[in-house]
Amino acid sequence: MAQAVVSTLAEIPFPSVDADLPVALLTRCPAASVTPLEDVPALAKAAQVAKVHVKDERNRMGLGSFKALGAAYVIARDAEAGASAGRTYVTASAGNHGLSVAAGALAFGARAVVYLADTVPEGFADRLRSFGAEVVRHGSIYEEAMAGAAAAAEEHGWALLSDSSWPGYVDRPHTLMEGYLVLMQEAVAQMPEAPTHIFLQAGVGGLATACAAYARVAWADAPRIIVVEPEVAPALYASIKAGSAQVTQGPESAMGRLDCKEPSLIALKGLARDADAFVLITEEEGKTGSETCAKAGYPTTPSGGAGVAGLLAARDALGLTEDARVLVILSEQAA
Repeated sequence: MAQAVVSTLAEIPFPSVDADLPVALLTRCPAASVTPLEDVPALAKAAQVAKVHVKDERNRMGLGSFKALGAAYVIARDAEAGASAGRTYVTASAGNHGLSVAAGALAFGARAVVYLADTVPEGFADRLRSFGAEVVRHGSIYEEAMAGAAAAAEEHGWALLSDSSWPGYVDRPHTLMEGYLVLMQEAVAQMPEAPTHIFLQAGVGGLATACAAYARVAWADAPRIIVVEPEVAPALYASIKAGSAQVTQGPESAMGRLDCKEPSLIALKGLARDADAFVLITEEEGKTGSETCAKAGYPTTPSGGAGVAGLLAARDALGLTEDARVLVILSEQAA
């Protein structure tokens, strides 16, 4: 079915693997610095494997997650071309993507408008406002907020800056995902040897596909790449299984950053090519993942620790042995 997905998405590009351009551009930012990759014995013990290497994105550029590398990079590219000053960027967000849009707009003389579903906490809205963003409440779920943002972009001539992609909307998300390559290029340079397994959490799939694509360039087929999704939001897995993009249904997940019912088409195409397996985790398993990270000294949310949760939940089913060397990404700081 994976090949069927690739065939049905012939007009959709594969994810970029060119990390050098975003590295060169983002390193000009005063807040830019390499995030650590650490060997965490406590997680290895919990998972009964030889090594668990954690790429720790919780303090990326002071914004609290890997998404600092995404939208802000798109705006930086526009600024380099002289096209950001005075422009309004509009998006929907369930969390950290909106902060990246707001911070990028503030840094480069642009304006940010962020649509939030009613379920997003007001504390997050206040944090967006602290970066100068205008916040608009729209709809009860992320997909409805995105529809509102897209309509506003059309009505006002604003630049829509989504971290997802769909037919007719691929250029900006393709560039955005290119920004995520920075963290994987760092991880490859930091790893003492190729991992045997990589667990990548996914919402719409941008992080997972960028990391998987770069891992294949660096390590070819050496690691087994496993994508982790909430079982109530299995957009990528359901699409791979069906052989075409699917819109899934399900209740709200506590893994809010991963609670996406429809996949990014660029991510879907990339992961259909690069991923080896998919793991769906329950709400309780997601909670266990974040609690295990906290006990090991790495507090994060159920979304941020979902890669660890997938490792713990599916170790035996995936056939991991005691000599496995695992790479996971801690994608955001604790709330």
